Amino acid sequence: MFQDFSLFDYSIAENVATGAQYDPDQVADCLVKAGFGERLERLPDGIGTLVGKGYDDSGVLFSGGERQKIAIARALYKNSPFILLDEPTAALDPVAEYEVYSAFDEMVGSKTAIYISHRLSSCRFCDDIVVFDKGQVAQRGSHAALMADEDGLYHALYMAQAQYYENKAAKDRIDQALEDMKNPPPTHKKQGHDV
Repeated sequence: MFQDFSLFDYSIAENVATGAQYDPDQVADCLVKAGFGERLERLPDGIGTLVGKGYDDSGVLFSGGERQKIAIARALYKNSPFILLDEPTAALDPVAEYEVYSAFDEMVGSKTAIYISHRLSSCRFCDDIVVFDKGQVAQRGSHAALMADEDGLYHALYMAQAQYYENKAAKDRIDQALEDMKNPPPTHKKQGHDV
């Protein structure tokens, strides 16, 4: 599954199986493994739901994250011995991304998975991480081993990204506090006292 992928104005099942012939149970199973199960349950036509409105106004315009989960299910549906995932969670929110990573081992099963990412926090679950720099292998190892090498590129990049998330979280908390100060919640009065 590539970072840039296409879904077609056909049924969800046809998009997952990339064809009109498919095993409905396998399609549903792959969608559940990809984190699309709850959404699938709410669709009246299930795996027969049309993606987009190109052929029929009853089709559904899925969010970017939902579309990405359908694309992940497509990668899982193919019965190949390995899976190549290039930034597979780029369009997912942090909660959905965590759910995908938590279920990653179950998703790929005994297949070999090659996972490409620039977001190093999402590489923590990988058994073997290969760090490239200028087209060459710069480091290789587990997350723990690469983090233990404090002079290594992986450690430097990971810490730089972690600092961004920490600073972003702090900035978000400050922004929310300022917003709360501008728009305080209404106070309820009871017998002349604030409650």
